[in-house]
Amino acid sequence: MPGLGYTEMLLFGMIALLLFGAKLPDFARSLGGTYRELRKSMNEFQREFQGLDRLDSPPPPRRFQDEESSEATTNAPRFIPPPEDNSPTG
Repeated sequence: MPGLGYTEMLLFGMIALLLFGAKLPDFARSLGGTYRELRKSMNEFQREFQGLDRLDSPPPPRRFQDEESSEATTNAPRFIPPPEDNSPTG
């Protein structure tokens, strides 16, 4: 089905004038109000799901070296391996 051209839109406009006549502004106003309410409901629906998505997402990963762990590693004693025992056992 091809898109609507100017002639088709003009024809639909004339049919609407014949059908609705003087009630056309009221009909357009109610149609606009319905559309506005639909958009408002859709926005609330999207915001609700975006909020649920934030609640379900895992917390951001922690960095391995924060201030506490870097202080602990600098103050910790250094490991020195014991000397090797070269005496024969047996």
